[in-house]
Amino acid sequence: MFWKLAADLVVVIHLLWIIFIMFGALIGRRVTWVKWLHVGALTFSICLQLFDWICPLTYLEVWLRQRHDPALGYAGDFLAHYAERLVYLQAPREAVLIATLAVVGLSAWAYWPRERPM
Repeated sequence: MFWKLAADLVVVIHLLWIIFIMFGALIGRRVTWVKWLHVGALTFSICLQLFDWICPLTYLEVWLRQRHDPALGYAGDFLAHYAERLVYLQAPREAVLIATLAVVGLSAWAYWPRERPM
């Protein structure tokens, strides 16, 4: 039971990480350390897409699920089931790369210095 709960927790953390990647610039504009964490996350996301890597959180979740039951197909609870569908969205690789680049572009625009009106 511990392994299944740990795997479900990893899925929730993964979803929160994706939300941070998408919207972190909103906080990063005001908080410097969040900005640099967000820029690092964006850079890592681009590397994942360009080099066709798999996120370490995915490996961790699979490992935890195998510890629970090596033959287990996904049959988790409501929250984990829908969070997992969002995290592991089945989309063409090119579409995911384009979406990643769009998030990076929007974040760059959000971080771009602007002149303040007097």
